Amino acid sequence: MAEINVVPYIDVMLVLLVIFMITAPLLTQGVEVDLPRASANPMPEDTEPVVLSVTVDGDLYIDEELKGPEEVHVRAVAIRNRNKQARFMVRGDKNAAYGHIVNAMVLLQQAGVPSVGLVTDQPDEG
Repeated sequence: MAEINVVPYIDVMLVLLVIFMITAPLLTQGVEVDLPRASANPMPEDTEPVVLSVTVDGDLYIDEELKGPEEVHVRAVAIRNRNKQARFMVRGDKNAAYGHIVNAMVLLQQAGVPSVGLVTDQPDEG
């Protein structure tokens, strides 16, 4: 009488489950930016905008990839050439210098982006 021993398969499955439980939160982390709070209407969700994040130190991340100013310009031009309707958003840390945020917006303007939105958090109720 031949039977399949499933105990080793269960062990492997449990080990994989533990590995996925540990690595899943690490994959969802993005650029750490402490956004300012402001009450504004949310944008329509018809297309996903291109997000340029500015950290406290002035580092630039385009869609969560660290880029230099030249790379941001080239990437924005490439995105605009592929999709003229692409929306661009600047997500600046509330403690970042005003000049860092303005420089990010100027880079996008030089790349031919007609308008740039700013990302904020909703204010606390209370």
